[in-house]
Amino acid sequence: MAYKAEDVLKELKSGKFAPIYFLQGEEPFFIDQISDFIEKNAIQEHEKGFNQMVMYGKDVTMPVILSNAKRFPMMAERQVVIVKEAQNIPNLGKEDVDNLLISYLQNPLPSTILVFAHKYKSLDGRKPLSKELDKKAIFVKTEKVKDYNLPAWIEGYIKTQGHQMDGPTASFLAESIGNNLEVIANEVGKMLINFTGPTQITKEHIQKYIGINKEYNTFELTKAMGFKDVEKANKIIHYFAQNPKSHPIIPMLTVIFNYFSKISLVHYNKTAGDNELAKMIGAHPYFVKEYRIASKNYQLGKVIDCLSYIREADLRSKGVNAGSITEAEILRELVFKIMH
Repeated sequence: MAYKAEDVLKELKSGKFAPIYFLQGEEPFFIDQISDFIEKNAIQEHEKGFNQMVMYGKDVTMPVILSNAKRFPMMAERQVVIVKEAQNIPNLGKEDVDNLLISYLQNPLPSTILVFAHKYKSLDGRKPLSKELDKKAIFVKTEKVKDYNLPAWIEGYIKTQGHQMDGPTASFLAESIGNNLEVIANEVGKMLINFTGPTQITKEHIQKYIGINKEYNTFELTKAMGFKDVEKANKIIHYFAQNPKSHPIIPMLTVIFNYFSKISLVHYNKTAGDNELAKMIGAHPYFVKEYRIASKNYQLGKVIDCLSYIREADLRSKGVNAGSITEAEILRELVFKIMH
C-alpha cells in the first residue's frame, strides 16, 4: 500500500524501521525528510563507520546496491544502505534491472534498512516493480503541495516544530517565499532558533528574522492592487526596484497571476458563502472579504485583460520581445496597465 510521508515519519520517530523504503515523487522535501531521518537516527553514531553506506544513483548499479544490502552488520543490530538520487540508477525501469530488486523484495535481509530516494518522478505504476514495492516495501509517493494548501501546510509544519502560527501569517509567509518547501523550512529554521520556548509566530517575527518586509512584499502589492491603492502599489514597486536581486520578477508574476485568477473565481461564484468561497479559491476565510472587494474593483472583463497582461510580462521577463527593458520596468508597466 502507498504510505503518506507524515505517517512514515511518525513511525520512524517512534523507533519503528522497515527493511525497505522506496520514496518517490515530485516533492523532494518529503523524500529528504524521511531519508535524512533514517540516515541520522537508524543506527548509533559509533556504528555508522562500518554499518552505514550512502550511495548516489548515477555512480552505482543495482547489483552493487543489492550486494551491499545483503551484507550482515558488523557488531551492530542492523546496517543502513541509502541510495540518493535513485532516479539515476542505470537502467532502472528495464526488466532485467527491475527483476533484481523484485527478487530482493521477496526475501529482504531483516538486519538491513535499504532506502531509495527517487526524486522528481515516479516509477511506471503498471510495471511489476511498482506493484511489488506496493506490497512488500514502505512505498511513498510525494506530490507538490498545491498553492491553496500551502498556508495550512506551513501552519502544520510550524506546529510540528513546537510553535504556532495563524492562517493570515502563514498566508503572508507563503505568498512572500513561494511554494519551495525546502526554502520555507530553511527560512523557518533560521527564525525558530531565536526562540527559547513555544511561540506564537507573527509577521513581526518574520520581518525581523527572515527579512521579509511586512509592508513591502508581493503579498502587500497584490493587496494594494486589489484595493486600487495606487500610491501604496507604487511605493512597493519602487522598493523592489532598489533591491532587484532580492525581488526577482518571475516568482512575483506567479503570485500576481494566482491573485487575479482567484478574483475571476469570485466573479463566477458570487452567491457562494464565505467559507465555501474560501475553499473554491484556495484562500484562508480571513481573506475572502479582500477578494470580494477586489472583484468589485475589477470587473470580469478587466480581470481577463489583467491575466493577459501578466502572461505578456512573463514572456518579456524571459527575453521574448523584451528589448533592453529591465525587470523593474516590466513590473512597473504591468502594474500600471492593471490599475488603470
